Amino acid sequence: MRHAMRASFYKSMTFKEKVNQLIEEALQERPLLFLIDFKIDDANKISITIDGDNGVNLQNCIDLSRAIEGNLDREENDFSIEVASAGVSNPLTLVRQYKKNIGRNLKVKTASEQIEALLTNANDDGITLEWKAREPKKIGKGKETVEKSVNLPYSEIKEATVVISF
Repeated sequence: MRHAMRASFYKSMTFKEKVNQLIEEALQERPLLFLIDFKIDDANKISITIDGDNGVNLQNCIDLSRAIEGNLDREENDFSIEVASAGVSNPLTLVRQYKKNIGRNLKVKTASEQIEALLTNANDDGITLEWKAREPKKIGKGKETVEKSVNLPYSEIKEATVVISF
């Protein structure tokens, strides 16, 4: 009976609404994963980008793909599906991504500057970056190394990416 109720529930939805609902349900069962982006093009190619608090592995992508694909009828809508993890070079877009990257170096662009620094804090309002800089001494000649810190609200961040160092 439950399956019949679920089937009639999905019948009343558009294809995009149905896919969105299936993504939400699949992610509720996998609380360490979260949605970054989801698109459906004109050819019904479903593209889903996910991230995870502990990263994303291939099995996570396969499981999510199967959870969605298994609840869609190809007779009703022909489709293809692609589930991928957010790449390291992808800009951070969610507060949850900033929080999981505390302790890593970020390259952050604002309207007025670009800062490459250590992400030391992230909360619901913004982030804290810390770095060392060489500046002229306040007294005397030469330069000294000073500790710098800035709190940035998310509204001021144009783009932020994780810096990978080898």
